Amino acid sequence: MANPNFLIVAFAGQSHINPAFQLAGRLLRTGASVTFTTTTTAHRSMSGIQASDRLTFATYSDGAEEGPKLSNFSLEQHMEDSARRCSEAVRQIIEASRGKGENFTCIFYTAVAPWVGEVARCYDIPSGVLWIQPATLFEIYYYYINGYGDSITNESNDPSSPTQLPGLPPLTGRDVPTFLTPGSPFRFLFTLIEKEIQSLKGDRKARLLVNSFDALESEQLNAIDELKMVAVGPLLPSLEGRGSSGASPGGDLFLGSRDYIEWLDTQPAASVVYISFGSISALSKPQKEEMARGLLSTGRPFLWVIKKALIMDGGDGDGKQEESEDQLSCMEELQKQGMIVPWCSQVEVLSHPSVGCFVTHCGWNSTLESVVCGVPMVAFPLWADQLANAMLIQDVWKVGVRVSGNERGVVEGEELTRCLEMVLGGGERSEGMRGNAKRLKDAAREAGKEGGCADKNLKALLEELVSG
Repeated sequence: MANPNFLIVAFAGQSHINPAFQLAGRLLRTGASVTFTTTTTAHRSMSGIQASDRLTFATYSDGAEEGPKLSNFSLEQHMEDSARRCSEAVRQIIEASRGKGENFTCIFYTAVAPWVGEVARCYDIPSGVLWIQPATLFEIYYYYINGYGDSITNESNDPSSPTQLPGLPPLTGRDVPTFLTPGSPFRFLFTLIEKEIQSLKGDRKARLLVNSFDALESEQLNAIDELKMVAVGPLLPSLEGRGSSGASPGGDLFLGSRDYIEWLDTQPAASVVYISFGSISALSKPQKEEMARGLLSTGRPFLWVIKKALIMDGGDGDGKQEESEDQLSCMEELQKQGMIVPWCSQVEVLSHPSVGCFVTHCGWNSTLESVVCGVPMVAFPLWADQLANAMLIQDVWKVGVRVSGNERGVVEGEELTRCLEMVLGGGERSEGMRGNAKRLKDAAREAGKEGGCADKNLKALLEELVSG
């Protein structure tokens, strides 16, 4: 019998490419062959990754090879174009493979790309969604379209009124993904998720892989009877080994200087506050000024990533786009106390013994990386799934605290200082968070190692696929 042959289709974003490529690595270690597909632009930006005998790349144009065009940019139109271009590319890859007498055992694709599953069904090829958010988020969306929509919508309008969904912790309005809130400019993304969920329910050959692990979401992973979730996480470079250079295998779309590591080496253990808001989201100028004020007030050393980036949400939930190049008014004082960089290797930073707290936007990759590295968090969610992830961090896992904004939605400097001191200032709650973070770190590494639960879950799935 020929070795299994998989096609992985990754949406062109850091939060999609990284877990998808880690899944590819897991599949390769079983002896399978993998074709990894993403846009030409994203592939060119992936550092340190080369094809091999069993790993090939098949890219397609997203029309952005000449660089991003921010004027009149429409994410909804971009997604429509992606659906058309990606669908055609997947068809061509399948046809080319069949022309060589080869068939794909299964096609895995990252979330919000239901068109890939549609193509797979046209060719009668089993498919699987790689859900790159927690199982909790999938269930919120699932229940929204299966009888709980009004309850969830009502709670989004009334932050003080919790709703209990089967198998989930109580949700309040501040925990509801912004895709579901009335008037959201990103409602069209939920439409894609809805199509994905309906396809999974109606296709006996479809699988749902989740970038989570049993000890983190044991109840949530088993809450939906008609859909089996396969926990294959944590899919992170930090579990895949490190080379002599300290780099982790993965798909980094951003590169820069590494002077920050030398600076971290000079700091006391568990003393540094690390601040980063991911590869897409960024803070408004007023919010950055308040962030700076709060950091200076603590007197603690910090490493803060401030990048020039496309802002999908300026912190007020309106989805505005702008270029962030604002100079902070207190830059001189900040540079005396800490270090500001445009980019860093996040896993490497979180693994450094001098880092004691992570101020995070609560994107799922960042959240998992902090869990795997055992670093307590200050949860600073902006939009999308980040709100529910912040709830998990503070209320369920108890590995961090969540900031609260003022009436304008701005988190004031005093609030940030308060949260940082709760995490770093000692005392019973601080020690409890550190203990919980250590426990989850150990569980994550146990899940991700060879022979761990993620390894066993994936091998069982492959046996099922190969046996038909």
